[in-house]
Amino acid sequence: MPDHPAGFFQGTEMPTAGWWEALWPDPAGVLGAVGLRPGMDVIDLCSGDGWFTLQIAKVALHVSAIDIDPTLLEVARHRLAENGVTNCEFITGDAYDIAKLTSPADFAFMANAFHGVPDGARLAQAVKDALKAGGSFAIVNWHKRPREETPILGEPRGPKTELRMSPEETIKSVEGGGLKFTKIVEVPPYHYGAVFARAPD
Repeated sequence: MPDHPAGFFQGTEMPTAGWWEALWPDPAGVLGAVGLRPGMDVIDLCSGDGWFTLQIAKVALHVSAIDIDPTLLEVARHRLAENGVTNCEFITGDAYDIAKLTSPADFAFMANAFHGVPDGARLAQAVKDALKAGGSFAIVNWHKRPREETPILGEPRGPKTELRMSPEETIKSVEGGGLKFTKIVEVPPYHYGAVFARAPD
């Protein structure tokens, strides 16, 4: 078992090389479907190796990529530098501290990590505090299907079956933190996007 920083969310390890790209051939399309728009200030929460961060940065005004693992952030930094993208700040920190780590954002994005958060309502409250009035929080999560039913490149992939959350479970958890559910978007083959909003002031 690899060593993880204190506060690392269970079951959210980055995948081995190759299958991430097979699962997400069109990250920009996923981001557009869950509400990313040009000119936004964006937080990529639990950003990992930057697979989505790069596509966010190509559209957003500014991106704050937050991850607890500095090694993954260095991979992300390199990925964006190779593509000539310079509007991203890389922040090593705990997701629960999001509001202390960034300026207020129009949009927060979290992919493949919410299932491992021990206290979803607490995290949702933290995200709410980091959003501008009327801002949105999009969570891309694995559907609650047995792991053996979600193969990629011929092998079962994703978090353990018992960690997976239905859309209803995700909605209940996030609304417990004070954000309002707005829509569900299907993200084939194995994910959904749940989108929430902070009420206007």
